This record gives sequence, structure tokens and C-alpha cells, in this order.
Amino acid sequence: MSHDTALPTAATNDNAINVIIFPIGKKKKKNLVSQQELYCFFPGQSQLIGPPQPIVAILGGDIILPCHLEPAVDVAARTVEWSRPDLEPRFVHVWRNGQDLVMQKHPSYERRTSLSIDKLKHGDISLKLSEVKLSDEGRYRCFIPLLGTESAVELVVDGTASSPVIHTSKSSSGVVLECESKGWYPEPELFWLDAEGKLLSAGAPETVRGPDGLYTVSSRVTVEKSHSNSFTCRVQQLSINQSRDTHIHFHINVMFCVLSFQMISSWFPLTLLFLSPSACLLSSCVLLLLSLLCGNADGTKQVSPKLLPQVLIPSSQFFKGYSGVKL
Repeated sequence: MSHDTALPTAATNDNAINVIIFPIGKKKKKNLVSQQELYCFFPGQSQLIGPPQPIVAILGGDIILPCHLEPAVDVAARTVEWSRPDLEPRFVHVWRNGQDLVMQKHPSYERRTSLSIDKLKHGDISLKLSEVKLSDEGRYRCFIPLLGTESAVELVVDGTASSPVIHTSKSSSGVVLECESKGWYPEPELFWLDAEGKLLSAGAPETVRGPDGLYTVSSRVTVEKSHSNSFTCRVQQLSINQSRDTHIHFHINVMFCVLSFQMISSWFPLTLLFLSPSACLLSSCVLLLLSLLCGNADGTKQVSPKLLPQVLIPSSQFFKGYSGVKL
């Protein structure tokens, strides 16, 4: 007669309930289940359902990691586990016997996770994660040992990205547009578009990661007279489906007019020293006309009135002490 203990066999009746009882003396690897719970497998039992797409959380904000049973079953009195396989200890949140179990919890999640008792009664074991950190990004596992069912939730953390800022400056070949955006995570991409939405040829963007783990990206492009008068700097991160746009609109010809006026106004006072009064008056009129054309146009730069005093209307005090000048 054999003294071996026979393993339980499953009934062949489709309507039967199959119950497998594990000896209390043997602990299943780090499954924090109370000894009163049995591993029961029911035909057509509930299954945990997680989101089909990654969940995007804003850095520093709160987020819900969704996970629920279908069909719904009250699990408020059961063990519920949330974990991350890449951590040690791996447990993010454990609910057992109607309360949180904090002994096995990873220290980085201390006081930042919670479950809703009301939702647990309706089979919703979604986890609330507060004050999201960059290190929270990863794959989470929701698990109910009693039912032997689990699901996964992918969390992606989005930095507090700012809208791009565009600065303009002059160059010998055109107008230089420089764009910068801060606070991105993960690393974004930046590109320029013209008025028709076509890509502009620009150098590779410069990306810098700060001590806070967030990225700052910048790029510059030179536009010429032949280009359109509307441009867009776009920064985007496709994995988190985030995009920021900033538009700038000006007339290229007016911009060159403004830049030319600024250069002329810088040397114009010196020319007055060598011109006759009539020539000075004519030059003043030309400069005044140029200032009106540039200053009244719809451009990104305006000519400041501060550039004009004693340049457009030279006074007698200006010419005192210079020979050959008669007023």
C-alpha cells in the first residue's frame, strides 16, 4: 500500500467548482495572502482588466492607475497587490484584511499610494499615486491572489513642459529665429515649420538634461527674404502624445527695413558734421520717412522714438564749435 498522498483531481463536470488548497506550511513566493484565503478557480470567473494604452502622468501631480474586475466582485475583504517587478522590494501597495500593509512596501512610495474601499466593494482596485516622480515611470502589476488574476499598467511621466519661446536677431544672410522650450520628459524633438506647414531646414537641436532630470531643447534657423512671413516652432514627445507650438508672424521686408534703420541711425549723427544745412535737412527727411515706414508696419520689431531726438531735427547747439557750418 502506497503512503504517497494523492494530489487533488479536477472534476470533469463543467458546472463543478475546482478548488485547490495549498498547505499552510508552504508559502507561495512573496504573495501576501492571509492564511484564511484559498486559491479558488471558478469557471467563468472575474478577470482583472487594465488600460490598453500607457497612462501619462504629469510630474508632481496625481494619477489613477486603472485596474478593475469584470464581472465586478467585492474584494474589500481580500488581498490586493500592486507591484513593480523592477523594484526590490517590489510591492508598491498591498491591501489585506481591510487595511494597508506597509511593512513590505517600497520606501519610495511611502504615503503616496491609496485604494478606495468603496471602489474595492465594486471590484475596482485602481491605485491612486500622488506627487508623481520621474522614478515612478515603469510597468505596474495589479494582482488578486484569491482569484489568481492579474493585469499590467504602463505609466509614463510627462515633465512640466513650457511653451516654446522664440527670439529674433539679425545676421548678414537674413533673420535668425531661435526657439527654446524647458521642462520636458522624456527627451523631446524640435522642428520648424513655414506658413504652409512644411519643414524648414535647420541644424540639429541642442538638448540639455538638468539636475532635476528634465530636458531643455533649443534650435535656431535663418530665414531669408524669399521665405514666408509666418513660422512655427514645434516641440513634441510622441510617446506621451504631447506637443507645444509657438507661432511668429512678421514681414521679412519690414524686418530688414528695421534692421537697416537701426544701422543707419547709429552712424547718422556723424554724417551731420560734414554736410551742409540743406543736405542735413534732406537726410533728416529721408531718415524720418524710413522711420515712419518701419515703425508703422506690422513687424516684430518697432523703431523706438528714443532713436530720433536730435537726429531728425538738429539744433544749433549740435553744430557749435564746428567751422564751415552756418545756421
